[in-house]
Order: sequence, then structure tokens, then C-alpha cells
Amino acid sequence: MVLTELPPRKSAVVAAVDERAPNDPVARRLRELGFVAGEPVTVVATGPLGADPLLVQVGFTRFALRRVEAARVRLRGHDGAGA
Repeated sequence: MVLTELPPRKSAVVAAVDERAPNDPVARRLRELGFVAGEPVTVVATGPLGADPLLVQVGFTRFALRRVEAARVRLRGHDGAGA
């Protein structure tokens, strides 16, 4: 599963960030922001009608990500519980 498939208010754990090229700057930036293996992640909200951006919480920090960026974050452990 990737982050764009995670339903709002559901939690999962980051498995990895996909790189599309060697030294991928987008993947590197996502990891710098905290999207690293083992971190809990939640989609807090989405744009109108499911559009951009996604408001995502990783750890204790919230970020607005475009769907194309969020699709690079692979997840594991979707818990099925909502807030």
C-alpha cells in the first residue's frame, strides 16, 4: 500500500520511500521530513473531492503533500482503527 491509498484518519507505518532515479531529490526530501521506515503516519485530511493536497502527519509533525509525492511512500501495518 502507498500513502495515497491510506484512508483518512487511519494509521500505518512507513516501510520505505521509493526512489525514481539515483540521488532522487524528492525521495531524499521526504526522508529528511521524517518519512523513514518505522515512523507512524496518518492521513489527516485531503483536498476537495479527494484532490491535492493531502494533510499527512508523520510522527508529531504535519505536512501538506501532493499526491504524486505521497505515492512514493510505501506503508505497512494499516491498523484499521480511526480517530
